[in-house]
Amino acid sequence: MSGKFLTFEGGEGGGKSTQVKLLADALKQAGHSVVTTREPGGAPAAEDIRELLVSGEVDRWSPMAEVLLNYAAREMHVIKTVRPALERGDWVISDRFSDSTMAYQGYGGGIERDRIASIHSAVLGPFKPDATFILDLPVGEGLARAGRRMIKMKSNEDRFERMETDFHNRLREGFLSIAAAEPDRCKVIDARGDIDAVAKAVRTSLHDLLGVQV
Repeated sequence: MSGKFLTFEGGEGGGKSTQVKLLADALKQAGHSVVTTREPGGAPAAEDIRELLVSGEVDRWSPMAEVLLNYAAREMHVIKTVRPALERGDWVISDRFSDSTMAYQGYGGGIERDRIASIHSAVLGPFKPDATFILDLPVGEGLARAGRRMIKMKSNEDRFERMETDFHNRLREGFLSIAAAEPDRCKVIDARGDIDAVAKAVRTSLHDLLGVQV
């Protein structure tokens, strides 16, 4: 079977990185070759841009500057990591992709969504994930989880977590709107449950979207 491109999306604290690993393990056990990656990042030059985006002062960049930085990183990510893996027949699972730009900088940051779509088309053409899992939970719970994770990991990648609550409410609604507009690609998953329950919902959603059982 040829490879597929799967993405996990959602606001802060939804457990995307954990679910990326669990789905990758399940696919490997089913006999697939799997590559896991992330955005911003996923390739050397893209990781350099990640540092610019996720750390520093909240007002370090304008929303449009963030769009352009994200798409510069995304171009390198796709060229260096995603497309080569798919061409080998690997399954690729990414912690965030283009839906995050639409949600964070479009719905959250106020950039016109058709402008972001035009930039996407200019950079990547029609390329998009085969299936997307949007991990959804209330903003307050997500930010609390993210804060605990940052303390545990001693990470300074908290620029977006420090943005106002209204911003996070807007981006949550953005992700839900994206899912509603593309039900054949996106599934919203309640991330309030325990890790195993969420993982089971992800596998069920994979079967619903692509007919793949793991």
